[in-house]
Amino acid sequence: MTKNEALVKYCLRLGDSSLILGQRMAEWCSNGPVLEEDIAMSNIGLDLFGQSRTMLTYAGEIEGKDRTENDFAFKRLEREFFNNLMSERPNGHFGDTVVRNLFLSAHTYHLYKKLSSSSDNTIAAFAAKSLKEVTYHLRHSAEWVVRLGDGTKESHSKTQQSVNDLWEYTADLFAMNEVDELLIKENIAIDLNEIKPLWDNTINEVLERATLTRPEDSFMQKGSLNGMHSEALGHLLTEMQFLPRAYPDAKW
Repeated sequence: MTKNEALVKYCLRLGDSSLILGQRMAEWCSNGPVLEEDIAMSNIGLDLFGQSRTMLTYAGEIEGKDRTENDFAFKRLEREFFNNLMSERPNGHFGDTVVRNLFLSAHTYHLYKKLSSSSDNTIAAFAAKSLKEVTYHLRHSAEWVVRLGDGTKESHSKTQQSVNDLWEYTADLFAMNEVDELLIKENIAIDLNEIKPLWDNTINEVLERATLTRPEDSFMQKGSLNGMHSEALGHLLTEMQFLPRAYPDAKW
């Protein structure tokens, strides 16, 4: 694997995770529990789409095969996506969504903070800009997890169940392969072993404030780096890609 091949896959990994989570957040549009949260979650989705566009466009430039951000988003199949498994999890109820967002935004916050010093200028600039947005995403999800976890008996119970249900997907956030090994040597990518204790501290602090219990690691899901996904991604892509596939030559 060459450096450019590894960099394309790394950019796709970052771009795909933002794209798929952005699509999930878009599903909340007009469905939020209150108007303020409807707007907040839609805005988070727009932030994520913007982040995805930057990385997918950069992947196309490095690849040199004239593929655009739209080609990557709408003309690939499930096994060609490299988003983390948690980003594709269905929204469920509001508690499921904010817990999922807490786990993911805590990860991207610490990752982008490190990536802002990447030797690749485009990735460094992308991470620095995105960090401002992700900081808000983390604050938003953390405040809601605390509010729900330390709220009523019912909200506490439901939020704890959300934490329990999503926990098995957290290990996938820190999986690495030969792409990481090559790019770490070039000071482009970040060793995720450096991110894990920072993520642990953030999650432990929020769960403690929310009076929630951190689950034990047992069976942990992995596979996104090899394009292995749950059936949820296939359903999501069917909806997301329908229009561009039905009218491939349409202009708008």
